[in-house]
Amino acid sequence: MAKDKTVYSCNACGGLSPKWQGQCPSCGEWNSLSETIAEAKPSASGNRFAALAADGQVRQLADVDAEELPRTATGIGELDRVLGGGLVPGGVVLIGGDPGIGKSTLLLQALTRLASSRKVLYVSGEESAQQIALRAKRLDLADAPVSLFAEIGLERILTMLDREKPQVVVIDSIQTMYTEQLTSAPGSVAQVRECAAQLTRFAKRHGTTILLVGHVTKEGALAGPRVLEHIVDAVLYFEGDTHSSFRLIRAIKNRFGAVNELGVFAMTDKGLKEVANPSALFLSQHKEPVSGSCVLVTQEGSRPMLVEVQALVDDAHAPQPRRLAVGVEQNRLALLLAVLHRHAGIAAFDQDVFINAVGGVRISEPAADLAMLLAIVSSLKDKPLPHKLVVFGEVGLAGEVRPVQRGQERLREAAKLGFTHAIVPKANRPRQPIEGMTVTAVERLADAVGAAL
Repeated sequence: MAKDKTVYSCNACGGLSPKWQGQCPSCGEWNSLSETIAEAKPSASGNRFAALAADGQVRQLADVDAEELPRTATGIGELDRVLGGGLVPGGVVLIGGDPGIGKSTLLLQALTRLASSRKVLYVSGEESAQQIALRAKRLDLADAPVSLFAEIGLERILTMLDREKPQVVVIDSIQTMYTEQLTSAPGSVAQVRECAAQLTRFAKRHGTTILLVGHVTKEGALAGPRVLEHIVDAVLYFEGDTHSSFRLIRAIKNRFGAVNELGVFAMTDKGLKEVANPSALFLSQHKEPVSGSCVLVTQEGSRPMLVEVQALVDDAHAPQPRRLAVGVEQNRLALLLAVLHRHAGIAAFDQDVFINAVGGVRISEPAADLAMLLAIVSSLKDKPLPHKLVVFGEVGLAGEVRPVQRGQERLREAAKLGFTHAIVPKANRPRQPIEGMTVTAVERLADAVGAAL
């Protein structure tokens, strides 16, 4: 019997090599080549892409109907916010997150609410129908008219979808699916890419909304080829500590809405519950002002949100002082400490500096610069910042305090939550006074430190 021809496939990019090498010749990744059986070349009649765009034609941009696609609300307000208003017919959404974070729970809750007005289907490749039913029973959702299908074969799934014609489908998870046209194991780069592509083609052709659950690597990125995120219409990430009850869902790609939107949930014994006032999660309740604490007004998509930034500065007991940041970028912390020394005359080169964003939220925007620096100075001098003070602003390398977007909305949100003082960049000074709030506009970092302390 003839031996099957083998090739070596890269687990990172999917590139092929006729022999094993330590480094992938396509993407340069080390130790990523694994042996697989070479795929036979399809015949002209059996080409699975032959029907793509068979009726395509050239059209003028002005002649294309640009009506907004109708959206279907999931019934979960925070999820609809992240999706841009709801699900779009023919849209494909990829949801990733750590194991046990709540992906399957959230999608099951969404399907049960959609089932009253839409035909829905839950395709499970990891759990049996009995396990899903037990989860639904724990969540008091067992009576919802949700169809279940436990299968991992892509061809059987597509045949069933073509027969049942559901309007909303959940695939849990894409890494467990496999197609018989490839010989590699489920979860391999080729299988994940091919299954996602075929499901996306089905969704576009039939107008079916498909929600894909994706595994993540130990670094927190979606497992599988990077092209997986390019194929789908929206990519959502579940964040949060599994030891905490709070969960964050963030959109990093959305062809039908804004990116960087944030939805906040609390995990309870009855599933994920929406959090109406997320700012309350990220503010510590101190009985009296404490040093090293500063409240920041950050912007997550269209939502202004208050987050407490805490700093701890202590004498270094090692030759190399430690710089540790949780929830903010660590390289940004080192940069800001240099700016603080050069332009405000406050040195921390012999101090350990620790920064933490309360509540497990991750802050990526530079508007947190000023709050981080004021928290560091407060801890270093052991002097609390004024009570009911909020801060935002980007700090440049020249020591200037630069404006940030949507400053008016940030101030109004802080005033609504009872804050009475604000230190903001001069360009973000409100044109009209905000009732109950005193706003101090600054141009330089030294001015901000003097106004706060």
